[in-house]
Amino acid sequence: MQQRLSAILTELRAHAPFTMAGAATGILAMLLFKNASPQVSQRLFQVFHPAHVVLSAIVTASLFRLHESKRGFLTVLLVGYAGAVGVATLSDSVLPYLGESFLGVAVPTHASLHKHGGQASTEADHGHEAESVDHDHEAHEHGGKPHIHLGFIEDWYLVNPAAILGIVIAWFWPRTKFPHAGHILISTWASSFHILMNTHREMTPTLLLGAFVVLFIAVWLPCCFSDIVFPMFFVRSPHVHCGCHCHQDRAVKKEVS
Repeated sequence: MQQRLSAILTELRAHAPFTMAGAATGILAMLLFKNASPQVSQRLFQVFHPAHVVLSAIVTASLFRLHESKRGFLTVLLVGYAGAVGVATLSDSVLPYLGESFLGVAVPTHASLHKHGGQASTEADHGHEAESVDHDHEAHEHGGKPHIHLGFIEDWYLVNPAAILGIVIAWFWPRTKFPHAGHILISTWASSFHILMNTHREMTPTLLLGAFVVLFIAVWLPCCFSDIVFPMFFVRSPHVHCGCHCHQDRAVKKEVS
């Protein structure tokens, strides 16, 4: 247990610099797309969130398979799916939602409500597509409160196949490498666009600082949990491998020697 705790703390420290850099790029993305509609932010979330699920499934399932090579595909599938979808949802949706609630970014101003209401009415009068009307109805249903976009439910046709794809890759190529920095960036961008979907405030320095903290926490803890802690719950071997691809070769060589 002490060895596992030491490995977890080591990984938390190792992930921190990557995560801070990723959070900075997330803030940059929010500034670049600050004037985009919620629909555009949602489309971008639907790109980065499934991509995050694929990478998370590869990391989780491959780490588990390397330690438990005798386990069958169904076991790897269950562990990989729960770890990938559960952790990616926590990182990309749940923690950003909590951050949005704390920062108050999803509470529209009176002018914003009036503006969006007027736009929705105009589009309805001209017979535009129903998506804008649906979004307006959704805003009224939630009463201006943050809305958690649960990808595995709302975008099940994208997220669930993405998880299965990552698990299949891990099953056949458990030593597949992908730069951990890339994993961090994709996860951060998914979280950033979830925040943008619900943001109805001006991007002030205070808000951006708060968003930076939210992005850091939303990526840092779940990423380590996915890469190390979660798979180790199901590993019977007392030896702990680092789940991070950037350190994996070193861990394997150390065990072999």
